[in-house]
Parts: sequence; structure tokens; C-alpha cells
Amino acid sequence: MASSPLIIVSNRGPAQFERDEHGERTVRRGGGGLVTALSGLVRHRDALWIASAMTEEDVAVSRESGGPTEISIDGIDYRVLMVGSDPLAYDRFYNVIANPILWFIQHYLWDLSNAPDIRQEELDAWDEGYQAVNRDIAEAVLGQIEGQDEPLVMLHDYHLYTAPRMIRERRPDAFLHHFVHIPWSQPDSWRILPTRIRGAIFDGLLANDILGFHTHAYCINFLRCCDELLDAEVDYGRGEVRHAGGRTLARAYPLGIDAERLQRAAESPEVAEAEREVLERRRKYLIIRVDRADLSKNVLRGFTAFDTFLAQHPEFREEVTFIAHLQPSRQDVPEYAEYLERIEALVAVVNHRHGTTDWMPIDLKIYENFYDAVARYKHFDLLMVNSLFDGMNLVAKEAPAVNTRDGVLMLSENTGSHHELFDYVISVNPFDIQEQADAIHRALTMEPELRRQYAEGLREIIFSRNPGDWVDDQLRDIAALRSSVA
Repeated sequence: MASSPLIIVSNRGPAQFERDEHGERTVRRGGGGLVTALSGLVRHRDALWIASAMTEEDVAVSRESGGPTEISIDGIDYRVLMVGSDPLAYDRFYNVIANPILWFIQHYLWDLSNAPDIRQEELDAWDEGYQAVNRDIAEAVLGQIEGQDEPLVMLHDYHLYTAPRMIRERRPDAFLHHFVHIPWSQPDSWRILPTRIRGAIFDGLLANDILGFHTHAYCINFLRCCDELLDAEVDYGRGEVRHAGGRTLARAYPLGIDAERLQRAAESPEVAEAEREVLERRRKYLIIRVDRADLSKNVLRGFTAFDTFLAQHPEFREEVTFIAHLQPSRQDVPEYAEYLERIEALVAVVNHRHGTTDWMPIDLKIYENFYDAVARYKHFDLLMVNSLFDGMNLVAKEAPAVNTRDGVLMLSENTGSHHELFDYVISVNPFDIQEQADAIHRALTMEPELRRQYAEGLREIIFSRNPGDWVDDQLRDIAALRSSVA
């Protein structure tokens, strides 16, 4: 196992190169939770990370190096190979197929009476975009593992569903592992896709030896898809799909957070500076949410629930502030741009309806800043996480880890994190606005002793696992499966 090369493959890599105003090349850490999770893989192992080039400067660095580039970010050393694709192909891959079609399917976001329409444009985007970029990535992987015996390749997420088959066809000896970081939806949702596209996705995924998901429920959904949509033999008890190419295991690996790193950040001068504004803005109670402005996060129903709460409990007016820290997301996708406009309009309505000359109920902030988010984590009385569906939702783990006020977590039952945390949260149906309004009231009136018990229970679960455990669980299963077929 130790001698096997470890290849990590994802759409977004750990680094992004750009030019500053002086024309000097700069490098910054890649964004997203996936990068944070996978950095634990790299820290203690010899690994090569293969990812799509995100900027023109990424492409330039790749061309200049002629191979992997060695960089150091936040004390972690990386070897990165950035793969350039034709810009039009990448646009079709990302903005027509991966987002929104696959993302929307896996989060149940389509209003099927109106969308999607699969036309020639989408078919071309599949053939000349999604497949083309997956082929570029697969070729890069094949080039790096050439001459190596039984290499280990760990692919990630919904961007790369067909690359495993492309690798498998030329390297049948490779061990392929694929982790899906978002929910896996039920079989009927996949019937949206044309048969040949759906078939290529499942064929690509079943080229893997192990498929990883955040929860057992997602594993079951995947197995049901194979049972109902494919001519495959499914063993639900063993979590196994048997097919013409062999067998593929479906396994659950819940992702933890690096709570100790987060605690260090919470004690930093940058967070201390951001806390001053939080403490100045807070009234008796502080509600927060920290999300991407993504349709799956259910922001509009959260604000409507708060509006309902204020209408039904006027005694809380001028006593509570709701800080909503939203990070802009996919504003080049029309549905997302329209969603952000609807968020801003609803906030204006709620603030006009309930606000006073010196009190604004909802403080909407649309920008990305890690230290500001952590400052808010430390001081909430209620954290709202009411996602429609979420692969895991790490905010539900991050915020309680550093909270100093025995804050209460309202958590959607449709998040992956709910499977771990449900004993110590106020569970809500994300579509039930009245239940969410009642949950706000329950949280803000909860007895201090019960708040303490909930907070301590959350911290115990959250601190019991970290990204290293997530990685080790997967590597342990890989080693066991390899030895069983040796």
C-alpha cells in the first residue's frame, strides 16, 4: 500500500495562480470545502493532485513546468498538475452540464413542469464539453501513472463521473476510488437525463472499485438507481453492485472538520477584530446563517420563517438580530442571479415590515470572508441551517465547534450532517415554514441547562472525527479490498 502512488483528482485544485496589478505572479489557496478536506490527504502522504486549470495563469504555469508544479500554501506542500481544456469545452462542461443539470438533479432543484429542456445544445454540451473535459483529466491521470504497477487513483465529485471508465479501459490494474461530495438522489430524478447520458454516468461510476458518499442513505439511493435503471445485480446487505466489469462497493464516509485548526483561527487577531462589529450589532439574541447563495440552501424560506416568527411573537422585536452572511455563488448561471435578487427583495420587505428607526431585523451581508464568518460562529444564539438537501453541510459542524454561548443549531433533516447530529439539534423539515418559525422561538426560549447539554453533545460528536479520520477510513477500505483480491 505504501509503495502505491496516490493520485488525487478533482475539478478544483488546491491552488490558483493569477497576476497582480504589478504583473507579478501570485498563488492563492483554492476555494471550497473539498480543498479543505483533501488537504489532509496531502499533508502526510506523497500525493499528486490533478485538477482543471481555472485561470489563464494556471495554464501558463502548467505549460512552463511541463508537468507537476510544487507549491506551498498555509504550511502544506503540494504537487499539482493543472490540466488545461479548451475554454468553450470547459464552459459547456461546467455551466451547462455540471452546473446546473447534475447539481440540480442531485439536489432535487428542478421544477419539472418547466425545466429542464434537453435540446441539441445540452446534447452538444455533453459530448463536446463534459466528456471532453473528463477526457482531458483522464489523459492527464494516465500520463502520470504510466509505468507504475497498480496505482491508486482517488477521484472526487460530480464533475468527473465519466473519467473513471476512460482510465479503466487503458489501465485495468488501477485501483479507482470515487467520492461524491453532494447528495445522491433517488432513481426517478435521474430519468430526467437522456438514456445515453445517464448510461454513460453510471457506466463511468461503476468503473470504480469503491464509491464513497457522506451517508448510508446516499449509498442506498445509489444502489437503488443501479437496481432500477441498469441491468446490474445489487446486494443491498453488502453494499455492492455486480456488473460485467466486476463489482463496485458503495460505502459511507461522513466528513469531519479540522476543529482544532478552526479553534486556532477563532483565537486569531483577525477574528478578534471582526468580533467587535458582531458585538456592536447584536441585541439580546443573535441568529446567524453562513451559506453560499445557492438555491439548495433554502435561504428564502429561512427568511420567511423569521418573518413569521416576528409576526407571531412581537415581544421579540428589537430584541433579536439575524445576520445572514451569504457568499455569492455561480452568478453566471441565470437561476442563481435571479435567486440572489429575490433574497435581497425579501430582506427589504421583512426589514420594512418589522424594522424601526434604530433596528434592522435582518442584516444581509453578501461577500466571502472566513474571519468574519468565524466571528459570527462564536456568538450566535441560534444557527439556522435549513438546506433543502445538502451532501454534508460543514457549517453545522464548524459553528458549534467555536461557539461561546451554548448556541442552538436548527438543522434540516435533509442534510448529511443531520445523520450524525440529530440528538442535539432542533430538527426541521426545510419545506415547513411554520415549523421553522416555531424552532426559532423554541431555540431562543430554551432553558440554559438544555442549551448547555445540546452544545456539549454537539461538540463531543464534532471533535470525535476530523478529515484525517475520513481519509483513513477510505484508505483502510481500499487496503482491505486490495488484499481480498490479491
